[in-house]
Amino acid sequence: MRKYLPVFAIASASAAAIALPGCAGPLDTSTAADRTPVPAAKEFSGQFNVGGGRKIYLHCKGSGSPTVILESGIHDSSDTWNVTDTQPPVPKSPAVFPGVATFTRVCEYDRPGTIRYSQPPELTTRSTPVTGARSLTGMVGDLNTLLTSAKVPGPYLLVGHSFGGMITRLYAQTHPGQTAGLVFVDSFGTNMKPFFGKGWTAYLELLNQPGTALDTQRGFETIDVDGAIEAIARARPVPEVPLAVLSKTKPFALPPGLPKSLVTSLERAWPKTQQELVNLEPQTPHFLATGSDHYVQIRDPDLTISAVRLIVGRANNGS
Repeated sequence: MRKYLPVFAIASASAAAIALPGCAGPLDTSTAADRTPVPAAKEFSGQFNVGGGRKIYLHCKGSGSPTVILESGIHDSSDTWNVTDTQPPVPKSPAVFPGVATFTRVCEYDRPGTIRYSQPPELTTRSTPVTGARSLTGMVGDLNTLLTSAKVPGPYLLVGHSFGGMITRLYAQTHPGQTAGLVFVDSFGTNMKPFFGKGWTAYLELLNQPGTALDTQRGFETIDVDGAIEAIARARPVPEVPLAVLSKTKPFALPPGLPKSLVTSLERAWPKTQQELVNLEPQTPHFLATGSDHYVQIRDPDLTISAVRLIVGRANNGS
């Protein structure tokens, strides 16, 4: 498998260290306003209007309900759901996106300013760039507008990796009637700050500016993390839906030279964060991806697919 240098791997950051073996196919650059909605069973990739002259790239495949929505972590494009880097006995294929498409409808999209797993890595050009730190409320609004514009049928089973779990969590709190289930893939949580003490500001700076060659490019994704935590705290509780949590067992792949106190705080906080997610719903299965680092969907794609399949089944039985 071809590899390039890791973008960066820290908590909710991008460690896109694997080259993309296959993309969604040719990009349809026609506008959503001019396009008839594609039948749910047909694979499709294209750009859809989300207001303000902006467009967001969306790719859907498979058939069935609920529709699975894959939400990447901070700085990661949707490419993260289409690659694998496994060790036996974990199979090399399928990756999560094509794997989920074998049993239900699944969609992925590029948030503005996220990184393509290309050679060399580059910011996505498939979604209109934005400037300034993004609010969690704004990101959830983009997702809701995108699904509405593209006429993606609900309800949705939301799968969030890393900081993507914050987006899916607030979406569920904001749109409970459209939420069929949640899967958190080694996701960021709202209870991390106390573990960092005075190091919290330095940690947030590292999340938003991880030191890649792309950090200074116009539109590089940055997020108001403190505001995101507050937004979730202000919102209604997570709806009573089936939920699963997948968590890493190996340490974060961190660059050398980080203060030891920061690394210690991160590793101490992470298990508590995962348990907080488990506690959101009763009888939530908690899967430990033994031998996996933060990128569980890449290191353990079959486990990730199986967790999604489980929650699809529970959602359909519950309905």
